[in-house]
This record gives sequence, C-alpha cells and structure tokens, in this order.
Amino acid sequence: MNRSVSDVVALLWVAELFSISFQPRRYGRTEPMLNESPTRQVLRIGHRGACGYSPENTLVSIEQAIALGCAFTEVDIRRTSDDELVLLHDERVNRTTNGRGRVSALTLSDIRKLDAGGGQSPPTLGDVLKTANGRIGLILELKTGGLAYDVCATVRASGFNRSVIYASFLQEELQHVRRANPNAQTMILFKRPPSNPGTAAMKLQATHVGLRIDTVTTSLVTALHTRDLLVFTYTANTPAEIERMKLLGVDGIISDFPDRI
Repeated sequence: MNRSVSDVVALLWVAELFSISFQPRRYGRTEPMLNESPTRQVLRIGHRGACGYSPENTLVSIEQAIALGCAFTEVDIRRTSDDELVLLHDERVNRTTNGRGRVSALTLSDIRKLDAGGGQSPPTLGDVLKTANGRIGLILELKTGGLAYDVCATVRASGFNRSVIYASFLQEELQHVRRANPNAQTMILFKRPPSNPGTAAMKLQATHVGLRIDTVTTSLVTALHTRDLLVFTYTANTPAEIERMKLLGVDGIISDFPDRI
C-alpha cells in the first residue's frame, strides 16, 4: 500500500472514531420524548362504554366503544344484595336508571327490571365479558371494598381473551387483586395525586396510574414513566383537553367521546 493511500485510510479511521464518540445517546424509555411528536400513539379508551353517545355502563354503550375502535372501555363494578356483580357507577341507581335505592340493597332481579336508557337494564359483569370477549379490552373499576376476589374469579372463569386492567381508588382492593391474580394489570386511581404517586403505585405493584386531567403535568408523567408506570387520564372530552393530554405524553386517554382521540 503506498503512502497516499495509507494516509487516506488513517484519516477515514479517525473520522469514524469521532463519529462513534459523538453519537447522541438515549437513556431510559425507548418511546419518543415528551412533546417530541404530536403523533405519538395514545390508547383510545371509552368511558363507561362510550357514554357520550349511549347510556353509560350498558351493553349498547360497550358496543358503541367497539364500533369506535377503542382499545379499552372502562366500566364500573358494584355488588347487589344477592352477591351479583353488576355495572353501575353510583352508590344509588337514581341518577342512571328509572329506579331508586342503593345498589347494595337491590337484588339482581330488581336491577334487571330497571331502565338505564333505551330499554337497557344494567348488565352483569358476566354479560359484559361475553359481549367484549375477543373484541375490546376492559378496565374494571372496583367501586367498593370486597369485590376483588369475586371479580378476578369471574374474569378467570369466563375465559376472557383480551386485556383486563383492574382499577380502583381503593388501595386495599388492588392489594387483593394482586393476591388473587399475581399477573394482573392494576391501575391506582387518584383524584388528587399524593406528593409521590409513583412510590404509592410501586408499593401496590401497580402497572398503571390513572390521573384526573386537571392534575396532569409533564414532570408528573415523566416521573411515572421513569418507574415504568403507564399513565392513563380521565375524562378528556373536548378537542383541547385531548390534545393537551397527548402533548403531555400520557399513554391512554379515557373519554365519553373516544372517537375524538
């Protein structure tokens, strides 16, 4: 090899070293940085089915969420006086049906006679699992204590083959879910997050954190992502609210109008 060729090879070798040395490094999560891309993928999640379009927590509303292409729909679980698991958000049936009284004081037969809108009665958890199976994931919010073991058992017995996330504001319920199903996905819900929500979630071995839209900040999302926690927010309905949640880098948005996500 003559000298001029040797010099060229040496220069190329040095240039390659500098190129390698000064390549930018990425640490931590492999997804785009917050605010890096407005097209970052966010999960579309229907709220109580898709309750902006159909009566909440009904099979019609769940069908609506499926039709709108939701990855998940969130529904609320309570127990009747005869130990049946039904979909109702409130402690009483007054707001969402044509009946009156506490869910816990009514039998399933009583619940079946109620009209939750459009001639739909509040369904059981079993009804929902059959409707959603193979079609949409479920976020099951446990509204009261003492539900975890029966809800997990019902899901297991149903053979449901899509993702399930067990959610609650009640930390003890999520502990019971973890005991009933060590591999479960769980989401701790906060109306107002504590000073260190990541620590609270990690103590529960939660996989997700659910935040109200007015409490979400870039620093909070970053801190939760650092702990490998997924962040879902509720309930974003206007285009401005939805766009803000996307820019803050959340992983999933729960909405009454999920087609807007």
